[in-house]
Parts: sequence; structure tokens; C-alpha cells
Amino acid sequence: MAEIYDEANLYTLVDEEGVEQTFEMLDTMEVDGKQYYAMIPVYDTPEEQLENDGELIVLTSEEVDGEEYLASIDDDEEYERIGNLFIDRLNKMFEDEDDEEDEDTDLK
Repeated sequence: MAEIYDEANLYTLVDEEGVEQTFEMLDTMEVDGKQYYAMIPVYDTPEEQLENDGELIVLTSEEVDGEEYLASIDDDEEYERIGNLFIDRLNKMFEDEDDEEDEDTDLK
């Protein structure tokens, strides 16, 4: 079955080399007054999606000349800390969804 994406959660970003890539926004959080975004790459074909390693991309927002941009986190320690917070939150969200599905199945 093909994955159906909510277009509102898709973002096309351009890297330093000018290469465009589409990402799905999974979650956002504010930590220590800074906004962070958890995203995964979206590919054009199901085969590419399956070949993807499922790496979680963590970005932060930066303001440049009054405009907000998503930017990579250069500090490895900060990236690791925020990434782990997102992984914990996402795992909890999926566990809760699994629990709800199990309850629905039990009711039938």
C-alpha cells in the first residue's frame, strides 16, 4: 500500500550545494528557548523510500535579516541531545498508537 502524506507536513529544503530535498515534518519542540524540528526525507518512489535508512534529521530555526530559516545544528553534542529527545518522544507516540490499536482489536 502506498504511503499517503499530509501535504501540509511536507517541506522542500535546499542544501548548501543548491540541491532540493523534500522532508516530512514529524515533530517540533522548544528546548531552552530554541525551536527544533524532527524530519525524515521523502522520496519519489516506494523503492527509494524502502532503501532509505530512515535517518531522523534534526534542524533548528535561525533568523537572518528578519527571515526565519531552517538550519542544521553544527554542535554535535546539541544535535545528539535534541535528537535523543525527539527519538524518545516519537517512540512514545508510536507506542501509544500501538496500544490504541491493540485496544480497538480487543473490542472486536
